[in-house]
Amino acid sequence: MKLTAKSVSRVALVSTLVAATAGAAVLVAAPASGAASTLAAAAQQSGRYFGTAVAAGRLGDSTYTGILSREFDMVTAENEMKMDATEPNQNQFSYGNADRIVNHARNQGKRVRGHALAWHSQQPGWMQRMEGSALRQAMLNHVTKVASYYRGKIYAWDVVNEAFEDGSSGARRNSNLQRTGNDWIEAAFRAARAADPGAKLCYNDYNTDNWSHAKTQAVYRMVQDFKSRGVPIDCVGFQAHFNSGNPVPSNYHTTLQNFANLGVDVQITELDIEGSGSTQAQQYQGVTQACMAVSRCTGITVWGIRDSDSWRSYGTPLLFDNYGNKKAAYTSVLNVLNSGTGSTGPTTTSSSPNPGGCTATYSEGEKWSDRFNGNVTVTGTNNWIVTVTVSTPQKIIATWNTSPSWDSTGNVMTARPNGNGNTFGFTVMHNGNWTWPTVSCRVA
Repeated sequence: MKLTAKSVSRVALVSTLVAATAGAAVLVAAPASGAASTLAAAAQQSGRYFGTAVAAGRLGDSTYTGILSREFDMVTAENEMKMDATEPNQNQFSYGNADRIVNHARNQGKRVRGHALAWHSQQPGWMQRMEGSALRQAMLNHVTKVASYYRGKIYAWDVVNEAFEDGSSGARRNSNLQRTGNDWIEAAFRAARAADPGAKLCYNDYNTDNWSHAKTQAVYRMVQDFKSRGVPIDCVGFQAHFNSGNPVPSNYHTTLQNFANLGVDVQITELDIEGSGSTQAQQYQGVTQACMAVSRCTGITVWGIRDSDSWRSYGTPLLFDNYGNKKAAYTSVLNVLNSGTGSTGPTTTSSSPNPGGCTATYSEGEKWSDRFNGNVTVTGTNNWIVTVTVSTPQKIIATWNTSPSWDSTGNVMTARPNGNGNTFGFTVMHNGNWTWPTVSCRVA
């Protein structure tokens, strides 16, 4: 991401996303005794990473590098590995500033995400003037030369960045690269695999967070097609730039899980959320919970360290303030990482594998800022007992189509038929915890 009028305007687009987290209370207690005290260490407990975007020009700032050293274990070059920086003149490559970032990271034992090999934006002037087969060859040469130069030093490459249009069309972006032929993305991935076979290869984009949006569906279909035909793609990056007009969608977990189900890793690659205080912290908490709930969500990268380092510093969108102090959002993220759990997907459990068994399936219902509905469908018997368990500090405040009872903690509800069929529901006051309940079933 680069701070330009064009890039700023794109995250301010009016969105129809419904925020699942707006206005909710946030738990900002200090980490429990024995819990990890930094973002990287907390993420590593579940096999994930927690990274940040780094600018070479700030590596002389001791506050900046102190936080970088302490809190993060993955590094992305903010602009220094993009096309205009690495190939300012055709076939004349410049790696000085990118090397500063890569070497700084590797010397501290951190891994590096390569960003980005092919993109319609931030092309050098000579490339902007090219079209057709000449451009195709120049693009493939760039991918090959840059990926080869860093071969063995990069954890994952954003091979192609932002190739789809916003809006309802689901179309590819009408860029000079797209005009070289619809197979240009595939060609870039194949070139990257040949040049750096040990790195994960990712497609990266923004406004692909809401599962119902046409752009999300278009990217999903492309990944599905690539996987079916053996095109080398290992991961999908979700930039995750959010603000009040474009909040974290209520189906964010669904989006991550559906992509992961295609057999690719999912990574949150450029996270920043405009705002402050508990509202911002709750949004960060929701994103982190969604990643933690998807086993193939391998890590989170925030796009900058302090608010003053951000490409949209006016929105104070990061985890540290201008002076390097931890914000409420930091604590909410750290707590979720230390919990080892997220907002889980539908849970289906059976009491036995035979036809006399019982299966309960959970599905999400409506959501509000302070509560959400859940629905349970029972199959296998009309004589069932379902156990619903919620996570502290959640409380079930209403039920329908069942006769419920609770244990002494109030966190475990036992539901039985009340003559209204085999589907029942309940409302959970989440009190800042959006984790979905677990359900299990047995025959009465």
